[in-house]
Amino acid sequence: MSGSSLSPAVRSLGLVVVLGAIMSVLDTTIVNVALDTLARDLDAPLEDVQWVATGYLLALAAVIPITGWMATAYGPRRVYLAALVAFTAGSALCAAAWNVESLVAFRVLQGIGGGMTLPIGQMMLARAAGPQNMGRVMSLIGVPIVLAPVLGPVLGGWLLDSFGWQWIFLINVPIGVLAVALGLKRLPHAAPDRETAGPLDVRGLVLLAVGLPLFVYGLAELGTVGTLADTKVWGPLLLGAVLIATFVLHALRADRPLLDVRLFQNRAFSAAAVTTFCLGGALFGAMLIVPLYYQLVRGEDALTTGLLLAPQGIGAALAMFLSGRFTDRVGGGPVAVAGIAILALSTVPLALIGPDDSYVLLSALLVLRGFGVGTSIMPAMSAAYAVLTPAEITNATPQLTVLQRVGGSVGTAILSVVLSGQLEGARTTAQAADAFGTTYWWALVVSLVAVIPALVLVRVERKARAGRTVAEVRQERDELALERVEVAA
Repeated sequence: MSGSSLSPAVRSLGLVVVLGAIMSVLDTTIVNVALDTLARDLDAPLEDVQWVATGYLLALAAVIPITGWMATAYGPRRVYLAALVAFTAGSALCAAAWNVESLVAFRVLQGIGGGMTLPIGQMMLARAAGPQNMGRVMSLIGVPIVLAPVLGPVLGGWLLDSFGWQWIFLINVPIGVLAVALGLKRLPHAAPDRETAGPLDVRGLVLLAVGLPLFVYGLAELGTVGTLADTKVWGPLLLGAVLIATFVLHALRADRPLLDVRLFQNRAFSAAAVTTFCLGGALFGAMLIVPLYYQLVRGEDALTTGLLLAPQGIGAALAMFLSGRFTDRVGGGPVAVAGIAILALSTVPLALIGPDDSYVLLSALLVLRGFGVGTSIMPAMSAAYAVLTPAEITNATPQLTVLQRVGGSVGTAILSVVLSGQLEGARTTAQAADAFGTTYWWALVVSLVAVIPALVLVRVERKARAGRTVAEVRQERDELALERVEVAA
């Protein structure tokens, strides 16, 4: 495969992966606009209905760590198709839910399927494309990651107003059926490798499957309660952190851990991982601020607010088109640094936001902000994949996905607490606008933190590129060609 274009097989695979990723990421935000309606229709208090969103996130966090082992032991194609079926079935069951308890249970089933689709899809694409096309192929995955949080409230508001809350879930069914049908035809066959996978690391699975959801739950409660002093916040956070730390110690000693944390000895992977974590916080955390500004300060409804967020999606889509090509030419590190710079510069005017600023100006800033996000997250991940072997990619993918999701939870929790504190004493729209401006200064700090690991990534990636000899490049291409022949056979 040449570095100038993706082969038809990779593009075909990318279509299936993107369909699965769209459903998974979209459902992290599409339900948020319907929580009040669900509380009324299902006759349940809002604190119980909140578990419709939280339960999905916790299921995602619990299942992601096991995806690498399952893909190796049972084959990525088989596991990916099973995940699509679980997600699609869970969506149909959610639409048929008769009370809040059944809806939460079916959302957990959705989360189990959705948690596997994105990392396994990334894994298959990274292996099929090879390091020379990593930028472009990761741009495909970046489309749903960046666009879904923006489009989710728009689509959710429209479906809620036009058809009812059941269609927020039913919309996934035809997409899921299409993805499964295309997957059966287009996903590459790869034989399960039980010997390489080894026995399941049960101890590691228990530690992570309990620790990670507890930590994410604590962060979600911090965003809701607004203080670390509440036992509902510090209790899960502390216990989750202890379990995760225990897993790390276990993984360093185990022969075949659930996740190979030794990958962090690779400086490029470590830098990309920290960058991904910070940018996850910048992306998903700031997603909270803009819609609340339009609703609380400007008085817009859910659907109008969603439409006003669309410019950020336009900027992200444009960035995805361009960033992959630049990543393949100059590396993911420099592109990620440029994206972070654009993200930071476009945040400064938002920190000075007022109660009656022009929607045209705000839309232009959101386009720039979307462009900055689109040219930073996926190039950083591409740089990590480009320096890893196919076997290491299996372990790297779920780790990067977990870091991005946890980073998003951290960013959301921090900015929720800041915004709640600032809004507490606001009595006028001008004071409320100032509260949002102060919160944007914090969002700027979250974005700038990502600059340090991104600069490290530039340096490490430059050394790695300079150190690759012609013979190594030829050997790498020969190995990839041989692997594709074996997979085709």
